[in-house]
Amino acid sequence: MEKLNPQKTYANQKTQVISLEKGKIPPQAIDLEEVVLGAMMVDKRGVDEVIDILHPEVFYKQAHQQIFEAIFMLFKEGLPIDLLTVSSKLKTQKNLELVGGDFYLIQLTQKVSSSAHIEFHARIIIQKFIQRSLIKISNEIIEDSYNESTDVFDLLDTAESKLYEITQGNIKKSTISAQDLVIEAKKKIEEIANREGLSGIPSGFVKVDKLTSGWQPSDLIIIAARPGMGKTAFSLSMARNISVLHNIPVAFFSLEMSSIQLITRLISSETGLNSEKLRTGNLEKHEWEQLNVKVKSLEKAPLFIDDTPSLSIFDLRAKARRLASQHKIKLIMVDYLQLMTAGGNQKGGNREQEISTISRNLKALAKELNIPVIALSQLSRAVETRGGTKRPLLSDLRESGAIEQDADIVSFIYRPEYYKIDEWDDDEHSPTEGQGEFIVAKHRNGGLDEIRLKFLGHLGKFEDIDEFNFSNEYQSRMNAAANDDTFKTNPSASPDEAFGSSMNNDFSGNDDDIPF
Repeated sequence: MEKLNPQKTYANQKTQVISLEKGKIPPQAIDLEEVVLGAMMVDKRGVDEVIDILHPEVFYKQAHQQIFEAIFMLFKEGLPIDLLTVSSKLKTQKNLELVGGDFYLIQLTQKVSSSAHIEFHARIIIQKFIQRSLIKISNEIIEDSYNESTDVFDLLDTAESKLYEITQGNIKKSTISAQDLVIEAKKKIEEIANREGLSGIPSGFVKVDKLTSGWQPSDLIIIAARPGMGKTAFSLSMARNISVLHNIPVAFFSLEMSSIQLITRLISSETGLNSEKLRTGNLEKHEWEQLNVKVKSLEKAPLFIDDTPSLSIFDLRAKARRLASQHKIKLIMVDYLQLMTAGGNQKGGNREQEISTISRNLKALAKELNIPVIALSQLSRAVETRGGTKRPLLSDLRESGAIEQDADIVSFIYRPEYYKIDEWDDDEHSPTEGQGEFIVAKHRNGGLDEIRLKFLGHLGKFEDIDEFNFSNEYQSRMNAAANDDTFKTNPSASPDEAFGSSMNNDFSGNDDDIPF
């Protein structure tokens, strides 16, 4: 029998030992976690510097999560933060023994003497947390990718959504209590009251802003109309007001017109030059000077235009996330909803279901980015077959009732002049020439209204209408026309025919000049 060699046996066993140096552990910085928590307990300035950039989940060690949570609760309650108060709070939460008792808290405070460099240390802790989050998400994506039943477009959207959440530092926010929400809402109301302004993004139209208090974050706003009513003109007017006048970044997704066509319209609106002249380049010398001077404000505007045709809702969400991350956009416009595709398995399916998917995803995008999303929409032909004034109704929304359901605001653009209607259907009997109406038919968080606006067809834009009493103005023209020879010879003539309209002296075009 062969005699065993102890040294040889030990050598064989040694080769089978797994070296921990080659193993993988999650990224962490426990020593910095200890320093940051210790600094927060010995120096109040340390709390002020990092309390708004840290949250319990960024700490790797569970005991550190509980200690930070106790510090955060003391901060919210406006109580002093030191070794004794943190110990007391942990004891109240029945977590003191779980974190290692008073002895461990004392050890943390002994590691530092001040809060110097605490923010730098906190940023490193966050970086380690982001690395751990990326590893977790990557593993989930890998696992889902091996699942043959997973739709690849849904997988891409989910992956990009999770990565965007990491970028924004909002890794799946936990449920918030009513108390915290009430406090946050009260602060917002106080800020609005002190600012004496709008709580949302201003449209640039006085009465619209008064009704809505500006376009609100996370709202989906639908602006619907029949072709030729001026949907694009109205949305471009708003985009110009928001980006040029208020310097608020806006993303405009155009599925119908090219970016050059859109910017030409905006140039016409900004400079006052007829769009036909801009298309042909037939400008006088003084008009070239006017163009070069007045276009400068538009050049500096934070307006981003994407004219990708047949854009899918998946592509829109991906582009919107990148714009929000890179350019901090505060509002998204889509022209228009029915030209979008759902993408993925929805492609080629029932059109009504596809529109429902698009509408639902637009609302989800508004909530995800916490900004208003404005989507233009077509109306069905039922409007044209209707008698009378042909005013649009909620039931006229084309292809899907889900649009009405998902939207926070549903509005219509209506121009009686388009239907050869000379007077508004009201008691004022004022002329409709060069005017339009912004009808708010659904407003989840406010009132409804029908707002009269001025329409400049030759410039392709809307403006606030002059404030005056239509009935008085009409009556004064009526009296003046009564003394005119034309009216005397033809008593049935309207004041416009007898006396002429002073409503829009700057309107020099006709229906053929309207650029849509």
